[in-house]
Amino acid sequence: LETLRDSDSTKPVLLHVKTEKGHGYPPALAAADKMHGVGKFDLGTGVQFKPSKPPVAPSFTSIFANSLIDEATEDRSIVAITAAMPGGTGLDIFGRRFPKRTFDVGIAEQHAVTMAAGMACEGLKPFCCIYSTFLQRGYDSVVHDIAVQNLPVRIIMDRAGLVGNDGPTHHGCYDLAYLGCIPQLKIMSPSDEIELKNMIATCAKYDEGPTCLRYPRGSGYGPDKLEKLFGYDMDAVPKHGEVLEMGKGRIVRKGGNKLLLGAKQTDEGEKTTRGKDKKDRVCILSFGTRLHESL
Repeated sequence: LETLRDSDSTKPVLLHVKTEKGHGYPPALAAADKMHGVGKFDLGTGVQFKPSKPPVAPSFTSIFANSLIDEATEDRSIVAITAAMPGGTGLDIFGRRFPKRTFDVGIAEQHAVTMAAGMACEGLKPFCCIYSTFLQRGYDSVVHDIAVQNLPVRIIMDRAGLVGNDGPTHHGCYDLAYLGCIPQLKIMSPSDEIELKNMIATCAKYDEGPTCLRYPRGSGYGPDKLEKLFGYDMDAVPKHGEVLEMGKGRIVRKGGNKLLLGAKQTDEGEKTTRGKDKKDRVCILSFGTRLHESL
């Protein structure tokens, strides 16, 4: 910098500084797509401290990755694209199973989106997997290369909503606002892991135009909470998703003493009255609307 400052040259000068990610700290050097931002971790090993209570269900990211593997096993036209986020989007898991069908284009979100559009033109089924906050960088391509041409690109947004230790630059707060105004897009946002599996299956089968799937950073609920909170009747979370009817939501709680599929018993053995009053009725609008039916 001093040489440039003191130079007599009157011509433009380009200074190229080559940085090394994680310089000086071996665990960060060895983690290509991790340790950009961290929570509490062991300084000697770089291993992040885990919560004292492990999650009762897998993360939404791993559920997405394994569900996509299931779909890709049945459909050879499915490919996956990310922009330097394989670990954060679960494509590292998908890539180990299908290395020739996984593409990491580096920190180039706009290129990832346009590449997905080109693949869709050639008859492939691209899943373009980018953090919600970083899809903003590819916004122009979403409009012109996907939506205007109504191409069946599957846009997958991990980290939708607030993201905790990932920090304020990674909060996915704006995608509904900036995507909701674009024609042709079908936007889905699962309320639980079962809906996530169903929506991945729906994206894989829907070829009439682009689809967008957004889900948060975090873990699913697990069978017990799914039954208590949403009225599912199951012993375990289904392995495979089901294709959903486009644009139709679901009613979780109806009026009277009915909770979903019928009256439930509380721990005290009494019938619940949740949903008896209008203020207690719930309609999930994760995909389409059933609002008028829940009033």
